[in-house]
Amino acid sequence: MLFSPKCLGTTRLTKEELKEDKAKCVKIGPCGLGAKALYLNSFFLDRVYYISYKDINRCFKRVAMSKGGFTGKGVFGSMPYLVVQYGTGLEKQCNFKFEEEVDMFLQELSKIRPEMPLHSVEAEYKLRIAEEEERKRYLKELSPEQENSVKVLREAEEVVKAYPEQYTKLSVTAKQKRVIERISPTYQKVALVILMLSVASALFGVFALIKGQGLAIYFVLFGFSFIFIVISSRILPTGRNNKAYAEKEWADALKDMSETMKDTKDFPVPPQYAHPVVLERMIRVIREGRADSVSDAFTIMKEDLRKLNSDVTVSQKEYDEVVQVKPMFLVMDYQ
Repeated sequence: MLFSPKCLGTTRLTKEELKEDKAKCVKIGPCGLGAKALYLNSFFLDRVYYISYKDINRCFKRVAMSKGGFTGKGVFGSMPYLVVQYGTGLEKQCNFKFEEEVDMFLQELSKIRPEMPLHSVEAEYKLRIAEEEERKRYLKELSPEQENSVKVLREAEEVVKAYPEQYTKLSVTAKQKRVIERISPTYQKVALVILMLSVASALFGVFALIKGQGLAIYFVLFGFSFIFIVISSRILPTGRNNKAYAEKEWADALKDMSETMKDTKDFPVPPQYAHPVVLERMIRVIREGRADSVSDAFTIMKEDLRKLNSDVTVSQKEYDEVVQVKPMFLVMDYQ
C-alpha cells in the first residue's frame, strides 16, 4: 500500500494484516468492510482510516442538512452519513453521496457482525415506540380474503427479495433521475460561475506563488476549496451526472426488473414498483383493515405515498421506507 490507513481505535493490525484485510475489503461508497476492521473516509479521501470491530460500540446512519432524516420531517434533499461510535464516547462521521450506499453498507455489516447495534440509542427507542403503535393499528383477526391477499403479497415479497441488486438499482436510479430533473438551471449557472472564479483564483495563486508574491497561498487554498465544493455538490452536469445518463440508467434498471419478473405469474405490482418495501406497505394496509384485495391495497398504498411531502411528520421507519420507494412512483407519475 502506498499509504497505510490510520488506526482510530486501540486495537491495531499488523502491517501484513492491514494490507491483506484492506485489499480484500468490500468497498461500498467511500468506506469498506474488511474481515477484521472497517475502513472509513475523510472528507476528500476514501478508506484512509480503519477501526477494528473489537473497538466499535455501534454503527448507524445519520441524515442531516434537510428537514428529513430522523427529525421526523421530510423525505428528500438529505445529506447522509455513516456514524461509527467507538471507545468511550468517540465517534467518526463519514459523508456519503448516496443514502442507499449507507443502507447497503449497514446491511452488509449486519451479515458480518449480526450482534452489532445498527441504530443510535435514540433511534432504537423511536423504533420500539413506532412498532408498538403499528401493532395497535392491526386487526386482531383478518377475513379469509384478507388472509389470502396477505399470503399472495408475502410470496411476492420473497420472490423480489431474491433479486436485491435489481430492486436496489431500480430505487437508486429512480432517485437519481428525480434529483437531476429537479436541479434548477439557475443553480447550475451560479455553480458554473463559482467554479470559473475558483479556477481563476487557483491559477492566479499558483502564478503568484511562483513569483513569490505575498498571500498567494490563500488564493490557491480558497480556489481549490471551492472547486472541490462545487464538484462535490453534483449540481453541474458531468459524464454520469446529467439527464440523459440518468434516464438511460433508469430505463436499464426498469428493463432488467421487467425481464426478471416476466416469468413470475400474476405478480401483484407492475415491475417499476417491484420492491420489498412496496409489498410490505401493501400488507400493512390490509392488516390495518383499510383494504381486502391486493388491487385495493395497491391503490391505497399509492395514495399514502402521494400525500407524503416535506411538511408531513413521519416516523424514522417510514422515512427509511419512503426514501427508497417514493422516487419510483414520482418518476412514473404514479402510473
